[in-house]
Amino acid sequence: MERLSRPLFWAVLVMAGYYALFGGRYSIFEVRAAAQDREVLEVRLDSLRDVNEGLDARIEALEHDPELLERVAREEYGMVAPGEILYRHPEPDDTLSSGGPD
Repeated sequence: MERLSRPLFWAVLVMAGYYALFGGRYSIFEVRAAAQDREVLEVRLDSLRDVNEGLDARIEALEHDPELLERVAREEYGMVAPGEILYRHPEPDDTLSSGGPD
């Protein structure tokens, strides 16, 4: 019985080690892939934090700088002050200036 139990012990130990490294839900490959995913997500999070800080700065500027607020209202929303007249010129059509379709 002693002769059989020793090789069986080592076989079970090797199988358990193999399963711990390569099998199951948390194999070494899954852990490595999760670590790489985490690095990518941390970089993306840092980028989004920078964007958020920029947007917060723009909000702060718009709340406290009336000239900036007026410029944004005019440029982005086409707003005019009382008594002003807004003239809009259509964008030139590229197909007309190139002589039409070929």
